[in-house]
Amino acid sequence: MRKQILFWVSLFATISMAGSAWAADRGRDGELKLLYWQAPSTMMPYLSGGTKELEASSIVIEPLARYDNDGKMWPWLAEEIPTVENGGVSNDFTSITWKIKKNIKWSDGSDLTSEDVVFTYEYCTHPDTGCTQSNYYNDIVSVEALDSHTIRINFTVAKPFPYSAFVGYNAPILQKAQFENCVGAKAQECTEENFHPIGTGPFKVVDFKPNDVVVLEANSNYREEGKPAFSGVLFKGGGDAASAARAVLETGEMHYAWNLQVEPEILNKMAEGDSKGTIIAGFGTAVERLMVNFTNPDAALGEDRAEYLGGNNNRNAHPFLSDYAVRRALSLAIDRQILVDAGYGFAGKISCNVLPAPAIYASTANDECKTQNVDEANRLLDEAGWARGSDGVREKDGVRISILYQTSTNSVRQGTQAFIKEMWKAIGVETELRNIDASVFFGGDIGSPDTYQKFYADIEMYTNTFSGTDPEAYMNSWTCKEVARRSNNWGGNNMPRYCNPDYDALATQMSKTANLDERIRLAKSMNDMLMQDYAMIPLIHRGGVSAYSNDLMGPVGNEWDSELWNIADWHIHK
Repeated sequence: MRKQILFWVSLFATISMAGSAWAADRGRDGELKLLYWQAPSTMMPYLSGGTKELEASSIVIEPLARYDNDGKMWPWLAEEIPTVENGGVSNDFTSITWKIKKNIKWSDGSDLTSEDVVFTYEYCTHPDTGCTQSNYYNDIVSVEALDSHTIRINFTVAKPFPYSAFVGYNAPILQKAQFENCVGAKAQECTEENFHPIGTGPFKVVDFKPNDVVVLEANSNYREEGKPAFSGVLFKGGGDAASAARAVLETGEMHYAWNLQVEPEILNKMAEGDSKGTIIAGFGTAVERLMVNFTNPDAALGEDRAEYLGGNNNRNAHPFLSDYAVRRALSLAIDRQILVDAGYGFAGKISCNVLPAPAIYASTANDECKTQNVDEANRLLDEAGWARGSDGVREKDGVRISILYQTSTNSVRQGTQAFIKEMWKAIGVETELRNIDASVFFGGDIGSPDTYQKFYADIEMYTNTFSGTDPEAYMNSWTCKEVARRSNNWGGNNMPRYCNPDYDALATQMSKTANLDERIRLAKSMNDMLMQDYAMIPLIHRGGVSAYSNDLMGPVGNEWDSELWNIADWHIHK
């Protein structure tokens, strides 16, 4: 049987091994070699929405709680998960109180205290920081230190799910002493701090070369005796997904390779026979989707380029994507099964939702997208007055449907682009394809015109996910306040610049709703509004695919948090 199998091991199995075979000297297994072909551009997750930055920083800076590979929440820096039953959550859901474990040290030897947690909130919520994870701190009126190891979060409304702030790899704790002079407009200027954050995790940064390599060493102040087993980590970037897979499965030069977005026939061949590694895969919330730009990205607009300017129908509306008929036609023209078969195989399936999981939240109201319908797409465009010109490209009132379609550099993504270009050609749409190095595209450099946050194109394609299994913070990503714009240093999560008061009202209602059935209804309604407005066009529900060396023990994958969530327990098989 091929090795492209689901290989999820429970947390309990991991812990049970730790007590005996792993209770040895810290650093005994030498250097751990990780290959993340999308190299991190910073170690500061609050200044980048890229998964590569979240993954890299997760082994250095940690949250109060995080999620295991089954999506279950576990206390991490906290003593326990606060609940109403244990007194940690108030009966009216307007506050949550966390108790931090005693004697946890930062890697510089100083104590982790409540002040660090309070500071992290102040850092991310400062309006000039440009925090990319601000949606994890919604509806908070204050975070206060009750004593040196107890903090209380006070909400503006009752929060039936109060576990967004400081939970998961999206919302880790920063050291106040290191970052207190890096708040607001100064955040981007603190290069040394952003590249070398002091943390409580199993490793600390020794050297950081943006978009290339991170060198880390074991944190001598790490709280668990004998861990980590590795003396250091080489976190290598660059290359492509296929070469990353090859480095584990064929040559064995690396221990772990992440995000193997590789054509199925190539990956299958690598995994056959006497492969030196094993593939792990699992489905979480990842959806490869097309983001539709509701604003005008024309460079001639200067500072107003791709800016949401508000007003009736948006005063800087996109010249043709603001037309509902165009957006819907683009979706109808796509044969998603071809994209799955050619680029993903066992690791992909058609998705008509941006929220495909957990299964209880998956809507069936948008299944029209499962079947390509070129005739209907052409009819919609004809009816809307978009006529074909002499070259076959549709136009109206001097505006041509000519799309600049961008994504990160990856052979599967470029293959998807090529297929979609031909599919759109069948409905009279002209498409220019552009691919940008992933380290730049997802890098978050506010000076670069090529980031996915700037979105200086008509359509862009990528995937992102969220921590845990509750979708509230994730679905808040497309509220008006999350619009990525110059004033927030392009730190918002709303890349399409979609602003709909009806959507915001649903988000507000969900933030106050405790009943699970009602939360499911609201999450589906929010998903359906985005899908039926074509604020984005979902393509493929992607499985997370990585590979690890046959000599390496411990990796279990995780679609609900960092894949490296339990790296302190990784070790070499003896």
